[in-house]
Amino acid sequence: MQLYIANQNYSTWSLRAWLIFDHYNLDADIIKLKLFTSDFYDTLAKVTPTAKVPTLVDGDVAVWDSLAILEYINDAYLNGAAWPASVAERALARAISAEMHSGFFSIRNKLPMNCRAKRKLTLSNGALKDIARIDAIWSAQMEQYPEGWLFGEWSIADAMFAPVALRVETYGIQLSEKAQQYQQRALNSPSIQKWLAEASLETDVVEEDEAGEPI
Repeated sequence: MQLYIANQNYSTWSLRAWLIFDHYNLDADIIKLKLFTSDFYDTLAKVTPTAKVPTLVDGDVAVWDSLAILEYINDAYLNGAAWPASVAERALARAISAEMHSGFFSIRNKLPMNCRAKRKLTLSNGALKDIARIDAIWSAQMEQYPEGWLFGEWSIADAMFAPVALRVETYGIQLSEKAQQYQQRALNSPSIQKWLAEASLETDVVEEDEAGEPI
């Protein structure tokens, strides 16, 4: 298998797909491309019609979009283990994952992931609303699983929310106690620490993702 990703400092969607490989120690060639370069577009054009990351190539199968990749790996290699076991919890995990996949536009647009940085900025009303909703999701799940991930065991839902945990750190966002508990668990997990270490070695700067002012 080959997983095509982009700059680890900035690429949220790459992180989501990469996490399932690292968490389950799945064998794949990780091919990292630099955002907005000719090599980025030329390479991806050969494997995906979208020319976007992440893209997974598994033999004759090509899968693009983070959530689609997570679902494919779960079905093809994990026998469904990356979703919660119960029907009700799977439904909730899928619902909040889809909510993350298709929503929270203010956070995405105004608070880009920037792993190496510590920044400060004024949060818009939209961003505050997004943060409040994420805080509510994390807090509710920590009420049920105070010592675990969102559904006790790590799941696709945790992969989908991982970039938010990093944004919270970059921009110094204040969370409620239980939401912060989850954010710190995610941040300190071996997979996220590995991603951060690799991101720290990058030197490329994407100016449009350097939001706010340095601290």
